[in-house]
Amino acid sequence: MTVLAIGATVLSLTAPGAAAKAPDDPAERAYEQIAALQDIKKSLTPAERKLDSRLAIELRKRTNQATTNALPSLGTGVPVSKSGTTEVEIHADKVGDELLDRLRDAGAGIRFPSPATGTVLVEAPLTALPEIAGWKDVTSVSLKSGAITARMTDPNAKPKTESKVEKTTRIETALRAAKAVAPKSAAVTVSQGSVVSEGDRTHAADTARTRFKVTGTGVKVCALSDGVDSLADSQASGDLPADVDVLPGQEGSGDEGTAMLEIIHDLAPNAKLGYATAFTSEASFAENIRALRFDAGCDIIVDDIIYFHESPFQDGIIAQAVNAVTADGAYYFSSAGNEGNTIDGTAGNWEGDFVDSGRGIGKFAGDAHDFDPGAGVQEFNPLSPGSAGRIVTLWWADALEAAGNDYDLYLINSLGNVTSFSQDVQDGDDDPWEILQAANSTGQRLAVVKFAGADRYLQLTVFRGRFTDTPDGTLKGFSTPGITRGHSAAVDAFSVAAAPAKDPLPFALETGDPANPAGPYPNVFTKQTLPERFTSDGPRRVFFNADGTAITPGNFSSTGGFVRVKPDITAADGVGTSVPDFQPFFGTSAAAPHAAAIAALTLSGNPGLSGAEIRAALTGTALDLTPAGADNRTGSGVIRADLVLRNTGATPQPLVQAGTPTITPTTGDGDAFLEPGEQATVTLPANNIGDGTATGVSVVVDSDSPLATVTPRARSYGNIAAGASKTRDYTLKLAAGYPLGRPVGLNVRATFAGTLSPTTGTVTVATGQPSATVQNFAYTGAPLPIPDNDPTGVSATVAVTGVGYASSLTFSIDGTECSTTTGATTVGVDHTFVGDLVGTLTAPDGRKATLFSRTGGSGNNLCQVVFDDNAATPFASATSTNAPFTGTWKPNDPLGSLRLSAADGTWTLHVADRVGADTGSIRAFALHLTGYEPA
Repeated sequence: MTVLAIGATVLSLTAPGAAAKAPDDPAERAYEQIAALQDIKKSLTPAERKLDSRLAIELRKRTNQATTNALPSLGTGVPVSKSGTTEVEIHADKVGDELLDRLRDAGAGIRFPSPATGTVLVEAPLTALPEIAGWKDVTSVSLKSGAITARMTDPNAKPKTESKVEKTTRIETALRAAKAVAPKSAAVTVSQGSVVSEGDRTHAADTARTRFKVTGTGVKVCALSDGVDSLADSQASGDLPADVDVLPGQEGSGDEGTAMLEIIHDLAPNAKLGYATAFTSEASFAENIRALRFDAGCDIIVDDIIYFHESPFQDGIIAQAVNAVTADGAYYFSSAGNEGNTIDGTAGNWEGDFVDSGRGIGKFAGDAHDFDPGAGVQEFNPLSPGSAGRIVTLWWADALEAAGNDYDLYLINSLGNVTSFSQDVQDGDDDPWEILQAANSTGQRLAVVKFAGADRYLQLTVFRGRFTDTPDGTLKGFSTPGITRGHSAAVDAFSVAAAPAKDPLPFALETGDPANPAGPYPNVFTKQTLPERFTSDGPRRVFFNADGTAITPGNFSSTGGFVRVKPDITAADGVGTSVPDFQPFFGTSAAAPHAAAIAALTLSGNPGLSGAEIRAALTGTALDLTPAGADNRTGSGVIRADLVLRNTGATPQPLVQAGTPTITPTTGDGDAFLEPGEQATVTLPANNIGDGTATGVSVVVDSDSPLATVTPRARSYGNIAAGASKTRDYTLKLAAGYPLGRPVGLNVRATFAGTLSPTTGTVTVATGQPSATVQNFAYTGAPLPIPDNDPTGVSATVAVTGVGYASSLTFSIDGTECSTTTGATTVGVDHTFVGDLVGTLTAPDGRKATLFSRTGGSGNNLCQVVFDDNAATPFASATSTNAPFTGTWKPNDPLGSLRLSAADGTWTLHVADRVGADTGSIRAFALHLTGYEPA
């Protein structure tokens, strides 16, 4: 699945010195057309030099219709909407409100701002880009580079398209069906769901769980992919647990994430799960990697994404995020990719030193590269017929944002016409790359030209295409190993290749290919297992440290830099899930979550293992696949859970956590409330949610206030069997001066025999007698438009006074008359697609609670909705049929978490629209708070 959308704009341009008649020889014609393009490059204005070269030429074409046939077949590849907009990434000295406001004034819609990386993804009018590029603080404007997942789909299948409404209808129909059959269907096991991956058997994870009695307990595994559209469906069918932790607003779009989570749950059914999309932008992907570790507490993270703009020669922002989480102790797994390998003859990669062909001198600036490693000279590398429409990138060994050497990339058809190009200006502060999309035709070939600068090591890649000999034998296709790149090749990441679990891939990669291999199911993987023919190979040569300093200063050739051995291991693909269109699920996208789940079992059975020890266990027990020894196609080989767990000495681990306490006042006025000057018995449960018996359990409880004392501070709970609980009583005494209504925070530390010990947590104890008087605080401002498809959203505030600590809190989105009318002025929030929205309530102390996040489908308008922690129905289950949305609903996050500090101050409702094409406004809402009766 590819994000990058390339248009089919074809143009003819007048170029200085263009010949009136095209030469007959195709090679001469190609040279002449490259020269015409380079003449345009030389004539660019300072603002145009900041633009992606394809944008610059598209704009020139639109402003100068006087054309010739100098470039009769050229496509710029610029996707322009019917309204004249295109998605671009703005690079600037500083990304803040001032820049965002300027971009909006220029007609741009904000899609993702990243102050940390100095980039903003926007959808802007094409005609506004020269103005934006001319701003002093803007350093470059590039087309959105796009990304691809590592799922394998039939290249000859017609792409499926559906509108937002059609997709919502499909998902909600499936959800109703899943809910209807779930109570009656017999799951394969209680914990795994209705469909179990064949990889559970081929990796021997099923027998490993039985033998070693480990299930993933104590480990949180989080995935990043395109989206989790069918998450609720999988939860309803029992194929995923109800408590998947999705970062607010980061659900994404698509279902590869859902399928990956199902695989993880099949192999490690008691592991906690989390998710965030990787498909918004590079910057968003990097931020979500960090958020999953540092905010959501994920122990293992897995993804199946490659951004085309990820450098093969230096760790970029995504790889740096991977480095940050692995340095913090997380384990990171990533798909090696489906871009082929030289062993199977499926590679679409060439890399090596630039070699001056000696040809083209005098016809265009600079020198054409010679691909022929022998005595011959060949300036063109031909593409296979199956490369039609594929993305092509060129990288060279300069540091990111510091390229002063300028290389260009051209696509030529069999007639010698240039059909696509990428010739950005690199003059010292740019990235060393070019990108284009192959045309939907045969007989294509690529040329690389050094426009200016020094010789460098190059990498030329056609994603899921190949370099092959031309049918007439005049050109030879040259390819080399090493297509794996980017964050999958980070030093401490596990790059995962694929081998089929059961049936072979049901289509040929290209016409005339040999049969695809089949897997061993219902047997386990062995050394005779064959990998998928599409799995990407290594190794990965890098020339720069993450900070841009050279690894081998002065040597940027094939003898310089450092070689990382990738991929690392191999795991199963071609497996079943309950997710539509992922039955079966092929690609290294499926392999990576199998490997991550096996790591979860390993960590669950031996939590004290270091990253180096888990790496040694996975690679040391992997079954070596052909060719013998660690190789650049399958790494150390295919992994098996039983072998890894035996190697690491896995044992069932206990995991004791504090439960919710019961409070019984024992002194005071005899009512049921614990008030200042009184004391109560706190009955605190300790729950063993682990796989093994907890022995020697002891719990220490400390209050968060000197005016609240707990005695005894520590108590023994003895031994607690797996799945069991025990309680002990403590005495909690409040001083007479304890603040009225302030909840007591009890910091609980449970110790027990086991590596997962100790665990810590906080439980809260309510104090005071709730008042019966409800105080209402309503928004009184003007309606606020919600920006379409803009994560910055809009905020409205309400001031709360005279409450102190709140004993209860509900939040309402109001309205006087409810309807689904577009633009209704009598509802609380009017919006034509509530499923686009994320609503967040922020308390005066900065604590946040998500009210709703991308649920409600295509339904219109929120009106007389009350969000209440005590409601029976979560808003997360709302569908289009509930519109207009009214009644009482449970919020995504508990509002009780916002009552830990005094309620007085400014409360903020923030609403963001995360998908395009629908609009609305915030109109009316209110907070409803009760305080406490005087003691």
